[in-house]
Amino acid sequence: MQLLWVVVMGVLGAFGAEGEDALCRILGSPEFPMLSKEGDVTIGGAFTIHTKISVPPLSFTDTPPPLTCSSMNLIDFHLAQTMIFAIEEINNSSSLLPNISIGYRIYDSCGSTLSSMRAVMALMNGQERTVGKTCSGQSAVHAIIGASDSSSTIVMSRSTGAFQIPVISYFATCACLSNRKEFPSFFRTIPSDFYQSRALAQLVKYFGWTWVGAVRSDNAYGNNGMATFVEAAGLEGVCIEYSEAILWNNPREQIARVVEVISRASSKVVVAFLSQWEMDVLLEEALAQNLTGLQWVGSESWITIDRLATRRSSAVLGGTLGFTLRKSKIPGLREFLLQVGPFWETTFSCRFSPQQEKDGGPRQSQCSGSERLEEISNPFTDTSELRFSNNVYKAVYAVAHSIHDLLTCRHGEGQGVNRNCTHRDSIEPGQVLRYLRDVNFPMKSGERVSFDENGDPTAIYELVNWQRDQAGETVFVTVGNYNASLPNGDQFAMNGIQIVWAGNPLKRPRSVCSDSCLPGFRQAEIKGMQVCCFSCIPCAAGEISNLTDSAKCTQCSLEYWSNGDKSRCVPKVVEFLSFHETMGILLAAISLVGACLTIAVSLVFFCFRETPIVKASNSELSFLLLFSLTLCFLCSLTFIGRPSEWSCMLRHTAFGITFALCMSCVLAKTIAVVIAFQATMPGNTVPQCSIPLQRISVFSCTLLQVVICVLWLALAPSVPFKNTAHATEKVILECDVGSAVGFWAVLGYVGLLALLCFVLAFLARKLPDNFSEAKFITFSMLIFCAVWITFIPAYVSSPGKFTVAVEIFAILASSFGLLFCIFGPKCYIILLKPEKNTKKHIMGKRVASPHLALPD
Repeated sequence: MQLLWVVVMGVLGAFGAEGEDALCRILGSPEFPMLSKEGDVTIGGAFTIHTKISVPPLSFTDTPPPLTCSSMNLIDFHLAQTMIFAIEEINNSSSLLPNISIGYRIYDSCGSTLSSMRAVMALMNGQERTVGKTCSGQSAVHAIIGASDSSSTIVMSRSTGAFQIPVISYFATCACLSNRKEFPSFFRTIPSDFYQSRALAQLVKYFGWTWVGAVRSDNAYGNNGMATFVEAAGLEGVCIEYSEAILWNNPREQIARVVEVISRASSKVVVAFLSQWEMDVLLEEALAQNLTGLQWVGSESWITIDRLATRRSSAVLGGTLGFTLRKSKIPGLREFLLQVGPFWETTFSCRFSPQQEKDGGPRQSQCSGSERLEEISNPFTDTSELRFSNNVYKAVYAVAHSIHDLLTCRHGEGQGVNRNCTHRDSIEPGQVLRYLRDVNFPMKSGERVSFDENGDPTAIYELVNWQRDQAGETVFVTVGNYNASLPNGDQFAMNGIQIVWAGNPLKRPRSVCSDSCLPGFRQAEIKGMQVCCFSCIPCAAGEISNLTDSAKCTQCSLEYWSNGDKSRCVPKVVEFLSFHETMGILLAAISLVGACLTIAVSLVFFCFRETPIVKASNSELSFLLLFSLTLCFLCSLTFIGRPSEWSCMLRHTAFGITFALCMSCVLAKTIAVVIAFQATMPGNTVPQCSIPLQRISVFSCTLLQVVICVLWLALAPSVPFKNTAHATEKVILECDVGSAVGFWAVLGYVGLLALLCFVLAFLARKLPDNFSEAKFITFSMLIFCAVWITFIPAYVSSPGKFTVAVEIFAILASSFGLLFCIFGPKCYIILLKPEKNTKKHIMGKRVASPHLALPD
């Protein structure tokens, strides 16, 4: 280093054309290393000290002239000096590689794969061109630090892999380099784009940007990184509207076309997976076309490059977001850099030789040599954002630790002694390679350095946002972080710092193909378009979506239904015939009226029990019939109200028993009338009906129904049941009959008794007109049978509470029919025609049989 400094300062002292030519020859020619120093072990370096390369014409008849590099890149020169600083620091260390000196050979790759190839050949052979027998078969370097881009690194790694020369890149992020079969000797101190691409996909998804554009470098870095991003974005539900590729040396027409595509697109977010050189040319064209109002999301290659973050570029890139490496501090680096002084012209805008008139352009003053670097700030002396410099620093230390472990017979920190160690004079690159795989050590900053099985470090990024300070300068503010070593879901996190957005600094831009579907709607794909372009379709009845942009609607459970806007499930309306609704109140009132009328008739019969018409009606059976009719009216009340276990068991059994009692009484009355009047026929000797026989018949007929009901309740009773099948939007609370056989047996038995009554009454229809009870029974049974025959289809087809209402209506209609038809005419005579309530009128003149004599 001291020898280089003497040479450089000697050149600076010339201040003439010869001095400038010599300086250019030292700094710009790839024919020999730009910077070198001998040592016990040697580390090679490849940096993009110049960004442009001129390829001379090839005649294929003469020796090709050397490549010419131009356009000084102070950033990479800063990185090269960081490598030298790390080596000097290690050489001065008493704990790491004591008594071992590290040398270096640094070449300029000129940002070209061709120049990188020549540089790596020179590093391996000890010179760029090998003539005759100068190839010794032994590499001139034990490891190589570089290069500054993925494409150049791929070229270098493919060349060194067969010779087991480790290559450690500080900038190459292409995920393809993690392929151990293709690149067995490659390592890097910068995370793979495999992780960055996924982090970018999570970032755009986090902010709801599902419709984005993409621009990439048309090289290994951009193509591989963007391919991984597109794949990861697809898994996150993010769609790519367009994907364009550029190179920094493309014709301006092609760059202009890409900017036009960006400006015409509907997406408001651009993911730029570009190197800093492609971003340079794209930014210039974007400024020329006044491309503003877009939210840029950048990759680590350019997101923290100071020369891009100017006041001029803020109109296009203001509010940019992107992942970058963590910042770090390297003590003593700035002081070291200030001792390097070969860049007066670039730094102070002066010239070593007087500017000729023919040169044109703005006039520049002549350098005096007394300018001071520490008084200014430029990319070379800036140590505030040591991100990539720290990668170079860690790479050098990784090589040093691997050699240290090799010489001290150890495999990594904390591992046992390996007897197969070597001497410093016989170190081979392959040995360094093997030990490099196991390095694991802490840096001064506390950061640990190690490599996984693919040669990659742990992927940790900072999310930076381009904001402007009070002076109006662009600063990189850390607003989040990404750590790939954490579990999924915890890898990406924001730190709570306010983000400044593009366009409106306080309003996050929206970038979607279709507006979000609100809760209650679901997305439906539009044929021929990407999945991010969709229409919103309301959820069907009974389905909900409670999230924005739901891909599908969720069916509510059986007892729940969707609310009005179909955003949540609410309990279904429970339907049953209630005492609080109009229909329930009306039926209950009619039931009570019927019961009261029946009781009133009973009172009338009781008050007039000594009258001929009451005696002729068989008062005992009449009172029993009136009692059963009262129960029939009241049993309908058990059908109203919320079904419960007791009400379900009571309603049908009470109905069946009371109606069986009622029909038994009517049947007994009908049989008594038929027998009595058959006895009046000449030649008939049928005995007069006795009261005990009527009681036995009533009891027997009723007892049989009681037995049927008891068996029904014992085997399969009626229980409350929530019917969700009949109506989807409500729950019908009803009584499940339990056993259909039992239910229809009860109804069938009542129907059988009614049919017998109807038949017997029909046979007695021609009895004397004055004693027309058989006719009234016939008519009442006709009404009864008609009601219950029509009940069956109405009961089966009526939904919900109307099923119960139909059953109540049948009970009330048949009960009123019996009450009015059997007792109505008698009450009419008793109350309104008392003159007909005589024995003579009831018996009639044509009836002279002693069997019909009314009791006194």
